[in-house]
Amino acid sequence: MRWRKARPALLAGFLMISATAAAWAQHMVSSHVPANAAGDFAGSAPIVPVGRTVARVNGAALTDRDLLREMYAIFPYARQHRGSFPKAMEPDIRRGALQMIEFEELVYQAALRRKMAVAPARLDKAEADFRQRFPNPGMYQMYLKAECQGSEKILRARVRRSLLIDGLLKLEVADKSAASVAQARAWFRSHPEQFRIPDSYAVQTISAMAPEKATPEQLKEARQRAENYLRQAGSTTNYEQFGLLAEKISEDDFRVMMGDHQLVEAAKLPAQILGAVRKMQPGQVSGIIQIERVFTIVRLNKHVPAGMKNFAEVRDALRQQLQRNNVEQLRAGLNRRLHKGARIEEF
Repeated sequence: MRWRKARPALLAGFLMISATAAAWAQHMVSSHVPANAAGDFAGSAPIVPVGRTVARVNGAALTDRDLLREMYAIFPYARQHRGSFPKAMEPDIRRGALQMIEFEELVYQAALRRKMAVAPARLDKAEADFRQRFPNPGMYQMYLKAECQGSEKILRARVRRSLLIDGLLKLEVADKSAASVAQARAWFRSHPEQFRIPDSYAVQTISAMAPEKATPEQLKEARQRAENYLRQAGSTTNYEQFGLLAEKISEDDFRVMMGDHQLVEAAKLPAQILGAVRKMQPGQVSGIIQIERVFTIVRLNKHVPAGMKNFAEVRDALRQQLQRNNVEQLRAGLNRRLHKGARIEEF
């Protein structure tokens, strides 16, 4: 499924419908904000659901309301544009959303066939939690009227449906996806290339820039600004001081991140900067380094020599990654099994 990874099993059920509440409330507010007609959204008309059937899964109807909620989950920025999606992306977003709601319906039907149940107390709590996600009672009533025909009975059925989906996914995916320490160690040993540490430098920069195709005079002016920046940078004594100065005076794009380039592999650094930082100690500030029309001052924060990570460093993260891989594989397998013999019509 494209655009968004499948939901982890423990998030699939109630959180699915809870997120709908928050998204719907936000959309109701943002729908009164003028849409940005420029850029990717140009020519894209807002989608207005009317309850039209977009697919049937073994006879069960899925509507354009279901589809739009999932499209918002895939591309939430559409709510800031009165329900419009980028024109070039909309077909793929719609396709991914349609696949997801079909999958969820198949999971729900499988839960019913297994006669899975939801304890009344759990259902009551989930329903109460759902109501609390609305900013006020009036917004909740608006949702109830628009999405559930004004019926709390219909809402309760939807919450129950989500909990059943969550329950089956827990059985078929979450409970089977755990990765052991032994499995993680075996992966670590068989994929050493993934755990090599390249020679890297963590740096911040402050830059003065001349225009493209700069004249000699413009280059001279940029260098003069850089000399002024260097005097100020030389008075800084730590990461934060240099970063705040970068935010204030730097002319490169990294000024919005306190000039922080974070950890960069040596092989990816410009030769002029690499030559400078190799002679520096962490905490030192370079002189002016010219790269074509850019005059840069570098602060070295850290040097990480080339080497190998040890298993203890990566064990927990590796187990989590292997578990995510297992989740994806188990969900994909469940999806194939549920589709086998299913009757799906799309309109």
